[in-house]
Amino acid sequence: MADSSFDVVSKVDHQEVANAVNQATKELSQRYDFKDAAASIDLSETQILMKAASEERVNAVLDVLQSKLIRRGISLKSLETGEPYVSGKEYRLEGTIKEGIDQPNAKKLSKLIRDEGPKSVKSQIQGDELRVTSKSRDDLQATMQLLKGSDVELDLQFVNFR
Repeated sequence: MADSSFDVVSKVDHQEVANAVNQATKELSQRYDFKDAAASIDLSETQILMKAASEERVNAVLDVLQSKLIRRGISLKSLETGEPYVSGKEYRLEGTIKEGIDQPNAKKLSKLIRDEGPKSVKSQIQGDELRVTSKSRDDLQATMQLLKGSDVELDLQFVNFR
């Protein structure tokens, strides 16, 4: 019997991110508490820039954006934000949409599979994804459950289950 396999990836639907940003922008323009705050959100590829008149307002803009991302089915593990900083008369907060499994996290996942997973399961790093193979599909499904329960700061998806 041939080996079965699946790939562990960390991807984000960019159209859903754009939709969430548009919804958040619309809510900012309509909410009463943001009327004079000059709050805005700009999206460019994987960068999100939030601006507001005060530090509390820019954190509130982040809260609105996070609620829209969750509603759109995008995990907050995919959004990485820094600390608010002053730029001229406004506060800014930069965020990044994380995609792909970086090398340290891929090694961490591979070690987790090796140490705690079923013995027949093998994993190998392929660029920004992780290929997991085994003769037993049940072992692969047990490995999926193990990875879902792990405390990795990535939003993991499982694709190409064969």
